[in-house]
Amino acid sequence: MFEKTVTELSTALRRKEISSVELTRSFLERINKYRELNAFITVQPERSLAQAKAADARIAQGEVGALTGIPIAQKDIFCTDGWLTTCGSKILSNFIAPYDATTIDKFNQAGAICLGKTNMDEFAMGSSNETSYYGAVKNPWNTATVPGGSSGGSAAAVAARLAPAATGTDTGGSIRQPASLTNLTGLKPSYGRVSRYGMIAFASSLDQGGPMARTAADAALMLNVMAGFDPRDSTSVDAPVPDYTKSLNEDIKGLRIGLPKEYFSTGLSPDVAKAIDAAVAEYKKLGAQVVEVSLPNSQLAIPCYYVLAPAEASSNLSRFDGARYGYRAKDYTDLLDMYCKTRAEGFGTEVKRRIMIGTYALSAGYYDAYYLKAQKLRRLIAEDFRKAFESCDVIMGPTTPTTAFKIGEKSDDPVAMYLSDIYTISVNLAGLPGMSIPAGFDPQGLPIGLQLIGQYFNESRLLNVAHRYQQVTDWHKRMPKGFG
Repeated sequence: MFEKTVTELSTALRRKEISSVELTRSFLERINKYRELNAFITVQPERSLAQAKAADARIAQGEVGALTGIPIAQKDIFCTDGWLTTCGSKILSNFIAPYDATTIDKFNQAGAICLGKTNMDEFAMGSSNETSYYGAVKNPWNTATVPGGSSGGSAAAVAARLAPAATGTDTGGSIRQPASLTNLTGLKPSYGRVSRYGMIAFASSLDQGGPMARTAADAALMLNVMAGFDPRDSTSVDAPVPDYTKSLNEDIKGLRIGLPKEYFSTGLSPDVAKAIDAAVAEYKKLGAQVVEVSLPNSQLAIPCYYVLAPAEASSNLSRFDGARYGYRAKDYTDLLDMYCKTRAEGFGTEVKRRIMIGTYALSAGYYDAYYLKAQKLRRLIAEDFRKAFESCDVIMGPTTPTTAFKIGEKSDDPVAMYLSDIYTISVNLAGLPGMSIPAGFDPQGLPIGLQLIGQYFNESRLLNVAHRYQQVTDWHKRMPKGFG
């Protein structure tokens, strides 16, 4: 059963070919068997199986939704009532969430099973899943390489078939980049489409939760559950939510694909470029047209992001001081000393780096020079996309400049690490929906992802375009050796 997609498992559960308890137990056994991947931080078999038993009772009574009885791995950034919720950090290593994030609550209402909490870069700050207090996650396609980050635990779990699907969050590419490096379909919805309530904040104007699955059809099922207005989240947009599964099979003949010339310049691996060209050629066979577009400010997305995101992080992470919850230093002389020692001992190197950068950018005398200027550039980046969409329906290009790199290869070079997200960050700055889908492999057998970028709140179109490609290719069906 572990080789089946969410869509296939949903059908099997409805036909009572398998029970949710049996399905959940089989995935729990796989999680235990492949612990060397370090994909999970917390697993509570008793709680998961109790949920599965309740799901079976609902199915027996005819209360069957698309995700009823389906085990889902949850990124450890979503507060989950009664579960350890660490955000991959020492400072929250003893925090048991007292409530459910809206995303978790929606999955619970849908009858899904919380399979466990997945490993992640500390406070979602990283592109390799090496900054976690709980250790690096390994890529199942080559365990010497990274799975991408920050949602690397979710990516590795789904890629190795330890879970049928998982949630992730994307601040600068943290769903799409690991999806690309592990051969998954990962979707970052438009900003405001999925509630951020109960999702521990990194950069509030950029963070967005989304699905990570093997197929676009599975991602559509998950987004049906995750999307929607939430009055508890001030950034949630009150807009109609369609059934994302209904438009999957629409014809894409005449679709205008925009290829940004800036995405195919220096820094792009020839192997990745070749795979993207082949994917675009496949779309042409399906009746799509290709036009060249320009995103002239996209090359400035990295410096823009690494002013704005750390500035917001320095504010959001100020709440972690040891006074109310989480880790507290053992030896201190007064309140200020407790704050300083708790944060010094509780935060990792990358988190400290970003707090310092953000605090500096917001400090008196530097706000106008850095933060305000970055906000103006952010508007120009969004305007580039607006102009590009005047001549195309969907923008395509590489998700990452290279395939997965070796664990430790970029640990001592933060700039090289940041450049891993050069094609994804601008999408977050503009608030647009974006997704990565499997599009091939390099000569070493490592996955390559194709990035799709759409208009605001037009996730249906992206899922449709992705699904039609997956109907004529089999990249998404392949799984890493050694996990059968």
